[in-house]
Amino acid sequence: MENIERIKSWLGSGSINIFGMPFSGKDTVGTRLADVLDGKFLSSGAILREAQERDAELKAEMNSGALANTDKFRSIVLPYFGSEHLNGQALILSSVGRWEGEEHDVIKAASDGGHPIKAAIFLNISAEEAERRRQIALESNDRGTRGDDENEEALRLRIAEFNEKTLPVLKTYEDLGLLIKIESDDSKDVVFERVINALIERTE
Repeated sequence: MENIERIKSWLGSGSINIFGMPFSGKDTVGTRLADVLDGKFLSSGAILREAQERDAELKAEMNSGALANTDKFRSIVLPYFGSEHLNGQALILSSVGRWEGEEHDVIKAASDGGHPIKAAIFLNISAEEAERRRQIALESNDRGTRGDDENEEALRLRIAEFNEKTLPVLKTYEDLGLLIKIESDDSKDVVFERVINALIERTE
């Protein structure tokens, strides 16, 4: 409990942005982290999937496994940082700003909204582990109905998008001294413990 309080004190109303390939556990780690730190969980994927119900072009784009284009990301997701109901709250972000160049917009919007990014966590898994977890998710239906979960081709595109567009984002956070890499092929509890331990080190 003392360690959690240390992390909460260090984080304040700041943000932690979590990245990883599909099925790396971003939302799982993010929601659990938000819970223990009394923060708010903000998933750009969830925000965009909600918006796609009103935007056929966005829906087709995302169901293919491609990232939403930057203009849509900026107009739909970034305004959340200025939401009044988030004032003074710590934010746990799930892959907010996954396309190279978007990270600068996210860093600015988070800071302007009173939620400066204090760390970026990279949950690292292999492509084979991502496919294994996709199969499990399909069998258990624990992610709801998502068009981009349904076939291997979409997963391959999502991994390619991550490698091409998101790895440079992580390099930016690394250059800023904010990146924390967590090996994440293990169980949810083991991965979460690694995240907590890494954050404790940031408070020292």
